[in-house]
Amino acid sequence: MANDKKMVDQITSMDEDFAKWYTDICKKADLIDYSSVKGCMIIRPYGYAIWELIQKNLDGRFKETGHENVYMPMFIPESLLNKEKEHVEGFAPEVAWVTHGGSEPLQERLCVRPTSETLFCEHYANIIKSYRDLPKLYNQWCSVVRWEKTTRPFLRSREFLWQEGHTMHATAEEAEEETIRMLNIYADFHEKDLAIPVIKGRKTESDKFAGAEATYAIEALMHDGKALQAGTSHYFGDGFAKAFDIKYTDRDNKLKYPHQTSWGVTTRMIGGIIMTHADNNGLVLPPAVAPVQVVIIPVQQHKEGVLEAANALADRLRSRFRVKVDASDNSPGWKFSEYEMKGVPLRIEIGPRDIAEGKCVSVKRYNREKNFESLENIEETVARRLDEIRDGMYEKALENRQRRTYDCTTLDEIRDSIKNGGDGLVMAMWCGDEECEDRVKAETGVGSRCIPFEQKHISDKCVCCGKPAKHMVCWAIAY
Repeated sequence: MANDKKMVDQITSMDEDFAKWYTDICKKADLIDYSSVKGCMIIRPYGYAIWELIQKNLDGRFKETGHENVYMPMFIPESLLNKEKEHVEGFAPEVAWVTHGGSEPLQERLCVRPTSETLFCEHYANIIKSYRDLPKLYNQWCSVVRWEKTTRPFLRSREFLWQEGHTMHATAEEAEEETIRMLNIYADFHEKDLAIPVIKGRKTESDKFAGAEATYAIEALMHDGKALQAGTSHYFGDGFAKAFDIKYTDRDNKLKYPHQTSWGVTTRMIGGIIMTHADNNGLVLPPAVAPVQVVIIPVQQHKEGVLEAANALADRLRSRFRVKVDASDNSPGWKFSEYEMKGVPLRIEIGPRDIAEGKCVSVKRYNREKNFESLENIEETVARRLDEIRDGMYEKALENRQRRTYDCTTLDEIRDSIKNGGDGLVMAMWCGDEECEDRVKAETGVGSRCIPFEQKHISDKCVCCGKPAKHMVCWAIAY
């Protein structure tokens, strides 16, 4: 079977209409449904199962590094939100307000949380008194509301699920170390578990989080050549601590302000998985977050012993993998298409001839590679195939990024690279002047994504003004 053969006609080709292709995948793979609440989506069981696996994996990583989960209220009094001016100004256009409780007007408006820095700060002011109370390593799993004008499933909705870490530290050095540590956890998770290569870097001053001293991000490249900000980590310094009067007595018995961080990822990771790995036949899920890692299809299941053999094989695999046997009366061809649409990483087919020969057939979803496998030691074989799938998906995504990354020294080169090669990542030098940053976007369409940690010397001069360059910047059109 050719790798590019389209088995599911209902999905719009990504080359024909990428946005429609993406929406078709979300709907036809049973990930989401639309709600009567404009801009909000229903995450269906299969989509939510992916999120649960993401959550489980990341939550384990957070707890291994000493973080504890808490839960804050979803409402923030307006007076509390206004305590940090720069922060509230950054979120003001997106804030949803509650003005009535039942039929009675509230004495003070309540903001539906767009993020929870102010709530954590209020709490920290009550519980941090001594250096012995530090560090505070808290994380929250919740939903937030931001009144977006344009929405798209997983990528941008008015209510979305996420985690938000909020930590307090005795020194700036400890807080800065935490900021980078959490960014590295996000990057490691994306590359090892989601098979998505990312670029780690610092946001420019104009693009940092409201109220932060520094914002760091991981950036990924999607099928269509646009960038996706896949996670952020922020260093706040002691600005919030001063605004909320959070003080502690240090070892030298002097009052000091603690230093703060916050970091988060959202359900947009599911959108990133789709736009990095899926194809015209549906989802392609990395094994680590696939609700079903292995689907077993009995072939000629009406024949004696076939269903029994399929169920026995599933029993052997279930102790290590998430396995499903499809014993429905649908045809094998229908089942193949269904689980391609669902993105199940590995399909196993077993029929009378396979049973007689002590074998089965395995098919990898991401490249349709078929292998005849001995049933002896099948557990180890499946583990190896799933590792191969993850590695293959990563290499395929990395090749796409490398092929569509352009080193440019002039604005004309940026325009030509994007025009001739399709959207992608541009690496170009920058003087550090915000006017040049704005001009690059205005004249070429690509905006600054981050200043990569891994710097490369492309030129001595700024791509825009020709003055001495300070950094290499990653530029792109972004979601």
